[in-house]
Amino acid sequence: MVITKNIKCPSCGVFNTNRDYCKDCDTLISFEKKQEQKVVAYKEEELKKVKYDIENPNLAERLKKHPVWLFRIVGWVLYSAYLLISAIGALIAWFVAMVAAG
Repeated sequence: MVITKNIKCPSCGVFNTNRDYCKDCDTLISFEKKQEQKVVAYKEEELKKVKYDIENPNLAERLKKHPVWLFRIVGWVLYSAYLLISAIGALIAWFVAMVAAG
């Protein structure tokens, strides 16, 4: 049993049977192909974000690897302060959740 798909092209209005692209204007009309392209584009965008984060570290990370020892110390102090503030924020959030839970 062969399933036939009749899809109307959104650009030119021509009906196409069992095709991924319009026979007149060559516009992509297949829903599956459009979904695949969206997934590929999303994965590429996420990969770009990860590469950017790896290639461009924050100020504290850059200072921790600086050749001058004084700047390395400042980097570690900034990193430690960030870590401490994050831990305090997490404890406050946990405390608020416990109070709200009863």
